[in-house]
Amino acid sequence: MTRSEPFPQHVFPADEGAVLALARALRDMGYSFTTVTPASHAHVNVRPRNAEAQALRDVFGWSRPFRAGLLPEPILRLMREAGAVVEDGPLLRPTLRFSSLDGELFAHSAYPPSAADAVFFGPDTMRFVGAVIAHVEGRTAPVRRAVDLGCGSGAAGICIAKRKPGAEIVLVDINPAAMRAAQVNARLAGTEGVVVRRSDMLRDVEGSFDLIVSNPPFMIDPAARAYRDGGGPFGAGLSLALAEQAVERLAPGGTLVLFTGAAIVEGKDPFRDAVAELCIGAGLDWTYREFDPDAYGEELATEAYDAVERLALVVLTATRPGSHA
Repeated sequence: MTRSEPFPQHVFPADEGAVLALARALRDMGYSFTTVTPASHAHVNVRPRNAEAQALRDVFGWSRPFRAGLLPEPILRLMREAGAVVEDGPLLRPTLRFSSLDGELFAHSAYPPSAADAVFFGPDTMRFVGAVIAHVEGRTAPVRRAVDLGCGSGAAGICIAKRKPGAEIVLVDINPAAMRAAQVNARLAGTEGVVVRRSDMLRDVEGSFDLIVSNPPFMIDPAARAYRDGGGPFGAGLSLALAEQAVERLAPGGTLVLFTGAAIVEGKDPFRDAVAELCIGAGLDWTYREFDPDAYGEELATEAYDAVERLALVVLTATRPGSHA
């Protein structure tokens, strides 16, 4: 392969055991990395001095090509065993990343996350997990059973499991690559009671839940990437469908924490109007707040968002009254 040819997209290696061994080795070396947005990643990586990796973080965080001699031999061997490295001309290139959150490492897809089934992890993941942790730590009702719906890397569910030992935590995704990543990350964190399940939303998962959390795709994405394309008006289709399913599966005292995006049109929030009607109709106690009033401003330059004046990040918290005895 030459540098002028398109670089193949590798989603997440199939050998979970080898990826886990690699992750543990990196953790033992003190590796940490805060993943930025794809836009920031592109700005930083395009700098001439960043064309080639010079350190461990450059490889496993910034996804830069590297020379074989840069990494300790055991790390490179584990990468090869995991299928986490490919040739890129005279260099090598990693096919997955590791990011830090809540004192843990999380494996996910390498940059750029342009494959249709890429496993995304970024600033929104950290915002979402922060909202979930705040709810869990301020919650008085018990959490016996929780689900991270559309779990991706599994970060939110794993962080719940750390704080609610003994609870059953179900990590649900329809993307096999995300399921592999979530399984690796749960094992890496040493969390117990975590189950990874394949399901289209909650259709293939039984029972009710004390806590349902989700950060679904909420953008209009012409490439139809699973982690990004929400469908429906302004990308809100999946978020609304998820909320509709979730409110039916909340146990008494159970709560939905939904972190998503909302397109504001002429000062109005159609998504808020829709979830307000849903929650009131279901008799739920609910709150809705803008986490960030103006995110993804670059999308406003596209035709799909021509009628939108801003994209807000929002948190819906909806609770079914009563107690789960």
